[in-house]
This record gives sequence, structure tokens and C-alpha cells, in this order.
Amino acid sequence: MSEKSRAGGGAEPAAPRRPRTPSALLKFVMAVSGVVLLGYVTLHMIGNLKIFFGPEAIDHYAAWLRTILEPALPYSGMLWIVRVVLVVAVVAHIWSATMLALRARRARPIKYAGGSYQVKGSYAARTMRWGGVIIALFVVYHLLDLTAGTLNPNGVHLAVADNLAADFTLARWYVTLFYVLAVVALGFHVQHGIFSGIQTLGWSSNSRERTIKVVSTVFAAVLTLGFISVPIAVTFGVV
Repeated sequence: MSEKSRAGGGAEPAAPRRPRTPSALLKFVMAVSGVVLLGYVTLHMIGNLKIFFGPEAIDHYAAWLRTILEPALPYSGMLWIVRVVLVVAVVAHIWSATMLALRARRARPIKYAGGSYQVKGSYAARTMRWGGVIIALFVVYHLLDLTAGTLNPNGVHLAVADNLAADFTLARWYVTLFYVLAVVALGFHVQHGIFSGIQTLGWSSNSRERTIKVVSTVFAAVLTLGFISVPIAVTFGVV
């Protein structure tokens, strides 16, 4: 016990608390990182559609990605810059989303009947958290499958068409199903993310809310169908 406590019985002064990151800043970080990730998945989806122009088109596209800005950048230089930016965006997105989720849980400590918290909002909003987990697991598998090639039956570097053909077959229907389910989760995540991001960045208003909902839903649907079309077309021999 300190001398101050023995003399006057006073308590030790509490240690200063670390200042919390403002929730508004967390929402801004999540929105901006979400824009970066959305831009990437949109371009990625468009690039994937080259499979419908033939095996040579998709293989040439994969090789071209590694020669962007040569000789100013070394081979695959631009690709690695994009990868670093994506890693930063993913970490920022997960960190801000986790912090906001924990604060939301602490803000409503009383549970309802059945032991669960009441969650308001659309289906997409209610599934944002577990959808994000599914997407994260899918990204890890996708990288090991079609980027590193360690989980792909063919797994030849830059032989994209052959790798896709080996991956998506009727015998491996479970792989196609997993891709489809993961992309559907991505679609819900994107639909709600676009709507929430626009509100966070201050671009929304009551008069434009309905329009933003429609635009975000249509965009998410197009993105989902674009991604899904590739594994389904390869599985059933359309391409």
C-alpha cells in the first residue's frame, strides 16, 4: 500500500485509458478499404470472363498482367504492387469491421429470448459477419488453388485455361458448389457494403436512398453472375 493510501485512505489514481479510435474513423476506414477491394473484384471478374473468348485469351491475359508497365517496372512488378495494396486493404477492412462489431455487441448487452441479440436490417446486413468469414476462407482456398496451384489438379503456372478445366469438372462438383456459394456470400456482402459505404462517405440522402439500394443490388447481382458463370460454364463444358 502506498504512503498516500496509508495516510489518508485514498485510492491509487486510475491509470489513464488509451484513447479509442473514433467509430466514425473506423467506418471511414472500412468504407475506403471496401472501395479498393470492390474495384479489384470488379476488374477480376471482368478478366475472368475472357475464358469465354477461348483458352488463348485467358492465358494471354494472365501473362499480360505480369508485364504491365515494363520496363519501368520489373516483371510482375505491378502485380506485386496490387497485391500489397490488397493486403493492406483486407487488413484494414477486417480490423475496422471487427472493432465496430465488438462495440455494437457491447452497446446492447441484454439478450433477447433464445439467447441471441436482435438484429435489425436487411438479410444482407444480418449476414455481413458470417459472410465475411466465408469470403476470407474462400480467398485462402482460391489463392492456394488457382494462384499458387498447390490445390489444383493441374497446377501449372500461367496455364489458366487448363487449370480451370482440371478444377471444375462434374467429378469435382463440390469445388464448383463451394465457389458458387462463396460468390453468393460475396454478392450479399457487396450489396450491403455499397449501400453502407455510400452512407458513410456522405453521398447518400433520403431522396436517393431507394436509388442507391437498387444500384447496389443490381451491381452485386451482375458481379455475382459474372463470377459464377465461369465455374458453371467450365463444369458443364460450355467453354
